[in-house]
Amino acid sequence: MPLVRTSLPRARWLRSAVLVAASAGLVAAALPAPAPLGIGDPLFPQLGNPGYDVLAYTLDVTYPGVNTKPLAAVTRIDARATEDLERLNLDFTHGTVSAVTVDGLPAEYTTSGEDLVVTPVVPIDAGEDVEITVTHTSDPTGPAATGGWVRTSDGLAMANQADAAHRVFPSNDHPSDKARFTFRITAPSELTVVANGLPAGRVDHGATTTWTYRTRHPMATELAQISIGRSTVVHREGPHGLPVRDVVATADRQLMEPWLRRTPGHLEWMERQVGPYPFETYGVLIADADTGFELETQTLSLFERGIFTEPAYPEWYVDAVMVHELAHQWFGDSVSPRTWSDLWLNEGHASWYEALYAEETAGKSLEQRMKGAYAASDGWRAAGGPPAAPEPPTPGHKISLFRPVVYDGSALVLYALRQTIGTEAFRTLERRWVAEHRDGTATTADFIALAGEVAGRDLTAFFHGWLYEAKTPAMPGHPDWRSRPAEAAGTAPKPG
Repeated sequence: MPLVRTSLPRARWLRSAVLVAASAGLVAAALPAPAPLGIGDPLFPQLGNPGYDVLAYTLDVTYPGVNTKPLAAVTRIDARATEDLERLNLDFTHGTVSAVTVDGLPAEYTTSGEDLVVTPVVPIDAGEDVEITVTHTSDPTGPAATGGWVRTSDGLAMANQADAAHRVFPSNDHPSDKARFTFRITAPSELTVVANGLPAGRVDHGATTTWTYRTRHPMATELAQISIGRSTVVHREGPHGLPVRDVVATADRQLMEPWLRRTPGHLEWMERQVGPYPFETYGVLIADADTGFELETQTLSLFERGIFTEPAYPEWYVDAVMVHELAHQWFGDSVSPRTWSDLWLNEGHASWYEALYAEETAGKSLEQRMKGAYAASDGWRAAGGPPAAPEPPTPGHKISLFRPVVYDGSALVLYALRQTIGTEAFRTLERRWVAEHRDGTATTADFIALAGEVAGRDLTAFFHGWLYEAKTPAMPGHPDWRSRPAEAAGTAPKPG
């Protein structure tokens, strides 16, 4: 039997909140048992939550000075209900909750799976703005493969892709629900703190300092970044006066300078390809940690220190990987995937511009790289699914979603598209894609529709074969290219 809702406006409920709070236990008892919800993403069915749209996050975090101890935190979520809610779910795990309020009133809460289920004393009506505040801890320990906080040699950083932001803070942890962020991080005063966006103040308390950062553009939770450590922030200017700030261990300042000074040139190159940089600042964060990957956290891409110091990595390769993460600021960050099956739009484009840059600056043939990808493509599809219908990640190892088919296997789709519609139409498509979907989310269907509009013909059959079939179609313009049998194709490492 459904709970009977009041017809009184929310303001009148709040004026009588003391009386309502007295019956909160009866309200909770009338509801069915809490359960994790999710928005039904094909790859992460229980990720995200229905019923509301997050407008803004405010994260207040206190770092104790030791990266093996929980951080004290308060997360405030400003949201708008999209349906009537007797209670709402947040994604959160790996922390301890001590209090929850909704619009300033204490709320009941419990956990179910990796959801924090909140029952406000006042039901929430569709269209209403609501403020949820959670007092909790944020634990940086646990297996590195699960993501979230990354423990560095001198502090912490974040790596939340694909579904690990809720290991750090309560959230609607799905890229389809982007929001603006404010970070207030308190840490010992000898440490430096940097987060996404631009600085918005710093207050010294003697032994500790509170740093504030704000984003000017909406951001997916998986792209949040906080760096705490013995770091130096290096400032320079990018195209059109863009503030460029890089974060590096103070001891490595001079060692990393030959790499850091390349960023303005990378920005200029990417702007020539697809148009203006979409955010308020950019830079790289070089962390002394072993992650096994680099990550396009918005406005501040995360890199392992080792990629810059390992002699086995040639200079041209490292340079191109820096462009890979920069390209994501357009493809994946500004234009975010509506579902995780749209991941090929992120990684295929970043790999494409990585390869194009390597060709233009280091003479590394794009055609030869694509020919090699074509040879391996059937094997990649057999191992991980086609580009736009990837197999779910391995349980307990979510990063296994990032298989070769979503990197060079998806860049291969873009190469075939350029072969089909021509270079000028392809460049027009790329520019229109990032301009028309800036600060939003988009789907594979959106890309197919825009490509057809730009090309002036229906490309549905072309994209169906390249994105969804088990076998790779014939490459336009290269009838001699062959894909090896699946068992001979092997695998390739994540390039960026």
